[in-house]
Amino acid sequence: MPRSVPDQVVVIAGASSGIGRASALAFAARGAKVVCAARSVRALGTLVEQITSAGGTALSVPTDVTDAGAVQALAAAAEERFGRIDTWVNAAAVGVWGRVEDISSEEFDRVMRVNFLGHVHGVHAALPALRRAGGGGIIGISSLEGVRSVPLQGPYTASKWALRALYDTLRMELAAEGEPTAVSTILPAAIDTPFFEHARSKVGAMPKPPPPVYAPEVVADTIVYTAEHPRREVAVGGVAVGFVAGQRLSPALTDAVMSIPRIGIDEMTADRPDNGVDNLDAPIDEAGQVHGNYSGTVLRHSAVTDLLRRVPRPGELLTRALSSVRRARANGSGTAVAAPAPPRG
Repeated sequence: MPRSVPDQVVVIAGASSGIGRASALAFAARGAKVVCAARSVRALGTLVEQITSAGGTALSVPTDVTDAGAVQALAAAAEERFGRIDTWVNAAAVGVWGRVEDISSEEFDRVMRVNFLGHVHGVHAALPALRRAGGGGIIGISSLEGVRSVPLQGPYTASKWALRALYDTLRMELAAEGEPTAVSTILPAAIDTPFFEHARSKVGAMPKPPPPVYAPEVVADTIVYTAEHPRREVAVGGVAVGFVAGQRLSPALTDAVMSIPRIGIDEMTADRPDNGVDNLDAPIDEAGQVHGNYSGTVLRHSAVTDLLRRVPRPGELLTRALSSVRRARANGSGTAVAAPAPPRG
């Protein structure tokens, strides 16, 4: 079983703003020791100052998740300072708004390097540390757009679909080996974070989250809960039910609905011009903040999410049971569970 949150050491990659920053604050408020990583030195500095001034414990480690060596150094810094890692949260993400044919190959590549390979690097760094700690959890932030594609976000949705596949594969492999490390995927709906102001726009207008929009704290609370009570996947936001149901029951019908401009494209762009500023290739020099500039109603609670995160599915329980049996057999025979060879290259 995972340690209680107040006893955990938590690494958050992508902690400078939005969901990552909200999660760092939520973990620290519960008493966890938090290692905050992102590209922006300034934003990390204000985050650690905010945590420590409130009586929490935090460490800032500037990290570009596209650099595998830097992510390995992040894990080493966390272990050196706090002795172990209990939970690793992969939250870093960037975006480009535009039609697929208007987004360059280089922009697609950059989004995939941050949003997908950045998580791969996090997994490679986290697993050895979690084994040394006797187990723990990896929490990956995907999206409801990893379940259902939407217009104007081709690179982002592709990366989020890839993340679900990555974490599903990892989860099965660790269960087959009987490893005491949980793998959880979080699927947020539209969230009011600076992600939209930070995204690159190719449509001449500022991106915006489509309603209904939820506060980042709703996701952060779910992540903190999952660190103590692992779940296979948790969708955040009541709209999740419609997204998942539409994709499973009639994806072609959902395609048709999302192709209506008023429902699809129009809901993805704000009525103000793009400011030409983005963090795709380099961090924005700002203090960092949890919330974005969405002008509509922001929901601060989701009863659907509360239910989904608390009730494990039968398949989850079966997978855990099988993993426990394999672990018990290995321990009973005096044979340690074999760890996979370290990644090459």
